[in-house]
Amino acid sequence: MLSQKARYGLRALVELARADGAQVSAGELAQRADAPRKFLEAILLELARNQIVVSRRGKYGGYVLARPAAEIAFAEIIRVIEGPLALAPCVSPRLGFRKCPDCQDLATCVLREALARARDATAEVLEGYTLADAADAAGSEPLGNAL
Repeated sequence: MLSQKARYGLRALVELARADGAQVSAGELAQRADAPRKFLEAILLELARNQIVVSRRGKYGGYVLARPAAEIAFAEIIRVIEGPLALAPCVSPRLGFRKCPDCQDLATCVLREALARARDATAEVLEGYTLADAADAAGSEPLGNAL
């Protein structure tokens, strides 16, 4: 299940994509994404550390996307905020791979095949869906609780 933290982050990033390169303040993003400002600022800091957004300081500071919206997939954002897309560490192809604590043998695990298929299907959808796709689908109204 997608956490509220991920929902806030995704909504804020879609709002940045809709801003089409214009800088947006944290307060404005919080309002548009219907997110608590302080919590969203922490999320944006994490996204900045991972080169998804760029923050500009000062009186007229704010945030912009670090790359074009069409190059930022939902999967990348979710991985930054939540970690691997996989439901279990034994099917994560990235850094999170490890044997489950209660697993006797990876080769004979009866759950692993289904979990791997779920991971692959989820990754296929989320890797193929970008901030540009979401911005285009959102139209001109602020997202609020749409995600």
